[in-house]
Amino acid sequence: MTARTETRPALADRPRANAPGGRRSSALAWVLVLLAVGMAVTSLLGPVGIGAMSYRTSPTSLNQLRGSDAATLFLIAPLALATAAMARRRHLAAPPLATGIGAYALYTYSQVVIGQEYLRLPGNVERFFPLLLAVFVLAGGAVVLGQRATPATLPGLSARMARVLGIVLLCVAAFLVLGLHLPSLVTAWQDPMSLTEYASSPTPFWMVKLMDLGVIVPVAVATGIGMLRRASWAPRVMYPLLTAYACLGTSVAAMALVMVLRDDPDASMFLLGGFIGFALLFAALTAAAYRPLFWHQRVPAGSR
Repeated sequence: MTARTETRPALADRPRANAPGGRRSSALAWVLVLLAVGMAVTSLLGPVGIGAMSYRTSPTSLNQLRGSDAATLFLIAPLALATAAMARRRHLAAPPLATGIGAYALYTYSQVVIGQEYLRLPGNVERFFPLLLAVFVLAGGAVVLGQRATPATLPGLSARMARVLGIVLLCVAAFLVLGLHLPSLVTAWQDPMSLTEYASSPTPFWMVKLMDLGVIVPVAVATGIGMLRRASWAPRVMYPLLTAYACLGTSVAAMALVMVLRDDPDASMFLLGGFIGFALLFAALTAAAYRPLFWHQRVPAGSR
C-alpha cells in the first residue's frame, strides 16, 4: 500500500494572520484608528467644533489652538486613518508614518494639557483630561508600535537625497534656535510685557521653548549629521522626523492663518507666508523621501 501524498502547501508557506508581523501590523492599525478618532473628537469638542471644551488660555494662544485643531481635524486625523489602512496591508511606509504621526500628537497634546493657565483664566478643559490622556497614550502607542514594525534596513536613499535631507534638518535646527526662539527669548528676558503672547499666557510660551530647544532641535541636529555621514540608524529616525515636521508645519501654518483672519495682535503676514512655505517644503521633502518605501510596498517577512 503506497503512502498518500499530501499536495497541500506547507504550513510555513501559508499566510498567517496571527504571525508576529501580522499581529504587530494589526495592532498598529487599530491604534492609529483610535488615535485618529480621538484627535477628531477632541477637535470637534473644541472651539472649531461645538465649543463644549473651553481652553484656559489667552486669546492669542486660543487662536493658535484653533488653527492646530483645524489642521488635526482636516489633515492629520485623515492621514492617520490612511496610514492605518496601509498598516493593515503591511505597507513598508506605514510604520515610519505612524511613528511620525504619533510624535506629532505627543508634541501637540502635551502642550494642550500642560500649556493651560489653570486657576487663572476661565475654561473647562480639565474636565476633558481623560480624553486628552487617551489621545496622548494612543500617540505613544503609535510611536512604539511604529518603531517596532519598522524594518532594521530600509530601502536606500541616493547620496544626493541623503545629503539634501541632512542639510535641511540642520537648517531647520538653526532656524528654530536663531530665527524663531532666540529673538523672543531675548525679549522675554529684557522686556517680557512687550510680548503679547508671553504677557497674556506665559505657560505655553515656555513649554514650547523647552520642547523645541530641548527635544526637536537636538534630534534634528543628530539626525542631520547622521544622514550626512550615511549612518545606518539615521533613516529610521529621519522618516518619522520628516513626517512629524510636515504635520507640525501644516499645523503652524494653520495657526498663523487663523491669527491673521481673526486680526490677532501677534499676527504677521510675513510669518504666515514663511510657515506656509515651510509646510510645503516639508510636504515635498517627505513625499520625495518616502518614494523608495512606496516602490517596496510590503514589509519583509520576519522583519523586526
